[in-house]
Amino acid sequence: MSAAISTARLEARISADLHSMLKRAAELQGLTMTDFVVAAVQEAAQKAIQQAEVIRLSLADQECFAKALLSPAQPFPALKRAFARRSKLLRAE
Repeated sequence: MSAAISTARLEARISADLHSMLKRAAELQGLTMTDFVVAAVQEAAQKAIQQAEVIRLSLADQECFAKALLSPAQPFPALKRAFARRSKLLRAE
């Protein structure tokens, strides 16, 4: 037995002109209007998520980031003390 596919309904009010455009585009691609709209919305959503998750840096920022990775700054004394306290606490547990 295969598992049932969960679906949700989406409704939207659109102008008659947009409806006609979507219908024509779907017909040109040999799709139902629903399949066309779902594919277009899915592609737009994936693109929006990708753009939000990807960090884009200028060339200068890329160089600065690479230099920081290759030559990290020395830790300040307060950071060294914090790591020492953390190690001490972890050993105490």
